[in-house]
Amino acid sequence: MNILTQYFNTKHNTAPFSQIKNEDYLPAIQEGIALAKAEIDAIANNPEEPTFENTIVAMDYTGDILDRASSIFFNLNSAETNDEMQKIAQEASPLLSEFGNDITLNPILFARVKAVYDSRESLDLTTEQATLLDKKYKGFSRNGANLPEDKKDLLRAIDKELSKLSLQFGENILAETNAFEMHLTDEKDLAGLPEGTIEAARSLAKAQEKEGWIFTLDHPSYVPFMTYADNRELRKKIAIAFGARGFQNNEFDNQEIVLKIAKLRFDRAQLLGYATHAHFVLEERMAQSPEKVLSFSNDMLAKAKPAALKEFEELSTFAKKLDGIAQLEKWDGGYYAEKLKQQLFNLDDEKLKPYFQLEKVLKGAFTIADKLYGLTFTEVFDIDKYHPEVMTYEVTDEKKDLVAIFYADFFPRKGKRNGAWMTSFKSQYVKNGINERPHVSNVCNFTKPTETKPSLLTFNEVTTLFHEFGHGLHGMLANTIYPSLSGTSVFWDFVELPSQVMENWCYEPEALALFATHYQTGEVIPQEYVEKIKESASFHEGLATMRQLSFGLLDMGWHGQDPTGITSVKAFEKEQFESTRLYPEVAENAMSTAFSHIFQGGYSSGYYSYKWAEVLDADAFEFFQEKGIFNREVATKFKDNVLSKGGTEPPMELYKRFRGQEPKPDALLKRAGLL
Repeated sequence: MNILTQYFNTKHNTAPFSQIKNEDYLPAIQEGIALAKAEIDAIANNPEEPTFENTIVAMDYTGDILDRASSIFFNLNSAETNDEMQKIAQEASPLLSEFGNDITLNPILFARVKAVYDSRESLDLTTEQATLLDKKYKGFSRNGANLPEDKKDLLRAIDKELSKLSLQFGENILAETNAFEMHLTDEKDLAGLPEGTIEAARSLAKAQEKEGWIFTLDHPSYVPFMTYADNRELRKKIAIAFGARGFQNNEFDNQEIVLKIAKLRFDRAQLLGYATHAHFVLEERMAQSPEKVLSFSNDMLAKAKPAALKEFEELSTFAKKLDGIAQLEKWDGGYYAEKLKQQLFNLDDEKLKPYFQLEKVLKGAFTIADKLYGLTFTEVFDIDKYHPEVMTYEVTDEKKDLVAIFYADFFPRKGKRNGAWMTSFKSQYVKNGINERPHVSNVCNFTKPTETKPSLLTFNEVTTLFHEFGHGLHGMLANTIYPSLSGTSVFWDFVELPSQVMENWCYEPEALALFATHYQTGEVIPQEYVEKIKESASFHEGLATMRQLSFGLLDMGWHGQDPTGITSVKAFEKEQFESTRLYPEVAENAMSTAFSHIFQGGYSSGYYSYKWAEVLDADAFEFFQEKGIFNREVATKFKDNVLSKGGTEPPMELYKRFRGQEPKPDALLKRAGLL
């Protein structure tokens, strides 16, 4: 009996993690595929005339067992992986990609979908039904259903290859990240570092039964080292190691993989009749075309660049005056920016951290969700978890009805990839009159508690927690009928709105008062610190904006043109960064070979969406500020028109219904101090 192919006889049908063994995954995915294929065949071969119900709706509810098994597996492959799981992923990914193609390239099934689609005018569908139909039809047409047989085979081969390459890309990065450590034994080398960072490095060394301190490329170790370590040579060493991931001409090199992925994506787009991969992707985004993305990005760049150049000039002068640095290098930026920020605002993370104890910040996020949306988070101990550090919560509404299950997994460990993300183990949908509630997870890599201190967050980690929690709320408050339109299943440049808008509460005195209290004395964060947090929020915003735009432009460079002629990743990058470069080139480093967002995650041709969504979020939060940041009326409008609606309508329509108008960039430019 494979536990993954049964209905989970658990509380709220939650995943029975402790009972799942690695050897269960592949058979469960294979069985899930077989069951889903049978369901699909039954729809395709239904002798009755195709209707919206017996074809489109029926399709949306297929593959339940496969969805659960694969979401559990791939979520754990990110949060709790090992060599065995990575091997399984290499086997499972092509099977899933092949199965996806079996559906979209099934001519009998497509004929039924097309018949319903062609008669859509006479069907009297609701908005959600019309969206589902459109999405199902495009799922076929955008994936080759209209192609002749030989081209369909070519498409299958490309997709299989792409799924393998992006997995390999990610595994190489993980291997390179894990392979590097900087072992220090001289206390002098720790000068400038915060006590908590030193303590964490000491624990790491202890765990390996070594003397001294160990620093790694994991963010909670790497970022503080780059920000505070006085030893410039060591900053250079770790920065170069970080920037060289996937670019060392060794067994984990990603250069060939990057060139192959870009080329295959281009070939795939051409095969489907699109000019480039970006044209293909952006057809299903708010931005709609590469031209619009480039004009948006260049417009933003024109506003940010003068500020960025001025800020860089000031930073260079400051470093020269302070330490006689003749030329600022990449490993100097974070360090001197922090020093300058302290001088200007007399505010550093070490001063703030005692006020941001992880448990209290999390509770603060829960309280804000309660004030805005009437949600209660109750920690429960009778739900299975995949690691002892994971916390589990029941989320209920004001009627005490279950809204969601929430998993929180906050600390770095060996089997967990870097960064922070939201995901789900079970989607929300309505079936047989029952509103199935979602199981949502936030995974982060925050500073661990030590023997003497609880987990104290940097302000950046506080905003990360709120950001992921915003995605979480988007998943938890989902309230749609069809699984494929639920929760975060929205246009990619809209998905960052709920997460980014949440970050705004971290800067508001009224919100900070709820959770920013000193972990030892219980004193609320001083008002002057709050003012400084707000003031310093736009510190180096020009540089930050330009950096963000440079990544988006690099992404469009890889995907918005024919990449066939690119032979050197490094040379191509150099050219792409021409308009945004401030620091001298580092020969040993490349960005693309570790740019997981676009070569492993789902952000190819979509990296611009962070900035795009910032325009939306600043505009949306301005509405809250006008009416009061805990105004229930505005919150309810946001919940009803954005958070609960998933992908049931075009995002601009949803946004306008919430805001009463289209978003304007002015709020963002004002917030960033760029106006």
